[in-house]
Amino acid sequence: MPASDASPDASPDASPTGPILDAAQLRATADAIAAAQEPDGAIPWFPGGHTDAWDHLECAMALLIAGRLDAADAAWDWLRRKQRPDGSWPAKTVGGVITEDFADNNQCAYVATALWHRWLATGDRAFVDQLWPVARAALDFVVDMQAPAGQIWWARDAAGNDYPEALLTGCSSTLHSLRCGLGLAALVDDPQPDWELAAGRLWHALRHHPENFISRDRWSMDWYYPVIGGALHGTEARARLRSRWDDFVVDDLGIRCVDDEPWVTGAETCELAIALHLAGESDEAARMVRNMQHLRTADGAYWTGWQFVAQCHWPEEQSTWTAAAVILAVDTLAGGPTERAFRGDGLPEALQPASAAHGASAPHADLPGPRRAPDSPERGSQSPHQQPADESPRA
Repeated sequence: MPASDASPDASPDASPTGPILDAAQLRATADAIAAAQEPDGAIPWFPGGHTDAWDHLECAMALLIAGRLDAADAAWDWLRRKQRPDGSWPAKTVGGVITEDFADNNQCAYVATALWHRWLATGDRAFVDQLWPVARAALDFVVDMQAPAGQIWWARDAAGNDYPEALLTGCSSTLHSLRCGLGLAALVDDPQPDWELAAGRLWHALRHHPENFISRDRWSMDWYYPVIGGALHGTEARARLRSRWDDFVVDDLGIRCVDDEPWVTGAETCELAIALHLAGESDEAARMVRNMQHLRTADGAYWTGWQFVAQCHWPEEQSTWTAAAVILAVDTLAGGPTERAFRGDGLPEALQPASAAHGASAPHADLPGPRRAPDSPERGSQSPHQQPADESPRA
């Protein structure tokens, strides 16, 4: 990554990069996602795997961009039908059966990001009006999980008890979802002042209080997700991405999922590409997406990762969310609606707490790097796509 801070942030008049995949290749990847979709509309991680709301919605976004509106609509219909009375979704469903019934805050919040993305891509106001009650209930549920210090607890169990831990990646994603929710609220003329306050408090916690989040600095997502989520911009974002570049980036392959394993993963590489583009490093972003194409199969699907010491794909799965991340990264670099969605076009900024506004915590300060507490247990599993604290930090 270039050492200069001269690169501007992505802007509406920025020139998009050249195509990385052509339309036929993107359609083949979308078809691979749709092939895994279950009859009720659920999109599991892979055929026979589990479904969660975040990755399901990421796939719906990608299907829309690549022209599979039929599959995207079926995915949205599943989401609407499966929402629980409290506004949440279960963390895991397999074949229509709930296998983990707690609710993850950023999984639930992501409906707002996906719905805002749908609006930017289609301009379909009737669709927004239909799904607005779903998004409003979900964000009300999430805001109710906010801790006094501003972070949002990562999960709530079926009895209504919050797990008193917060994750940097998940909360960064939720920050952006809250801003998308505020954009939707303005669009439908249904103001949500509680969300504005919650977003401001979360923004402040992310930037100035790393001690309020579980340390997971071995995971690449904690490195770049504050940029995607909008907690950092410009010079701060570029400094953040440079700070651990050598820990995670593997030349010509992509990025490591965790810093201590010889394992590159496609989805994380594509998400880093989105973060780089938002920070004004579009050439580097395009290189990232090109470098991970070794994970592509002949039919347009993608292996989740590559263990470059053992020289094998690992895990042995072609995940729908990896394919979705590729489509969304390519659309971002091409200047499509995904770029506008993550750049925050038309979205209000998070309200800063009074202390930050008056200089007690200057908003120009860099977000401190995540820290590992001396007695903090190691957490994580094979997959980067799940948020609960006893697994991995997938947003």
